[in-house]
Amino acid sequence: MQSVTVIDHPLVQHKLTLMRDRTTSTAGFRMLLREIAHLLCYEVTRDIELETTDIETPMGPMTAPIIKGKKLVFASILRAGNGLLDGMLDLVPAARVAHIGVYRDHDTLEPIEYYFKAPGELENRLVIAVDPMLATGNSAIVAMERLKQRGANRIRFLCLLAAPEGIAKFTAAHPDIPIFTAAIDSRLNDKGYIVPGLGDAGDRMFGTK
Repeated sequence: MQSVTVIDHPLVQHKLTLMRDRTTSTAGFRMLLREIAHLLCYEVTRDIELETTDIETPMGPMTAPIIKGKKLVFASILRAGNGLLDGMLDLVPAARVAHIGVYRDHDTLEPIEYYFKAPGELENRLVIAVDPMLATGNSAIVAMERLKQRGANRIRFLCLLAAPEGIAKFTAAHPDIPIFTAAIDSRLNDKGYIVPGLGDAGDRMFGTK
């Protein structure tokens, strides 16, 4: 799995364990998701390119580094992606935001697209797509196709948990897109949920069934 980076920082793993716990409340889950998003965002942007600019500090002039190029784009795969999106925007408030509405049919496990809205000039921006779960991979694959159709050519996919089956399917469809995740779990069950996983991230975040 050369295209997969597992973010194994102790704070990430600690918070993920708390999120997995079925006794964690909706409010607690939502807070932890925002906190872990800060840490994941730090890692997924670790190697983005910098350039320098001339500024004045209170003590005098200097040449200092800033992020190079157009503003980043965070692409949230609705609805659960918004939980990661909020935390990432805490760190990069100037980022542009895309929303991709895709849900999984619970009977066929196939993705159904219902919404897409993205900033302009995706071809000139680094796009970081976010969804807490990479399970079957079907929804993520469709979302990446839509981003590419709009011109995106530098994409990274960030999730909390991934299943081996989803990784294999995603990388077969999009070998050019690296995956960043906090953990790779053992398998999918017959309903397409990650095991041991943490349940349905959207339901746990919003208190729905």
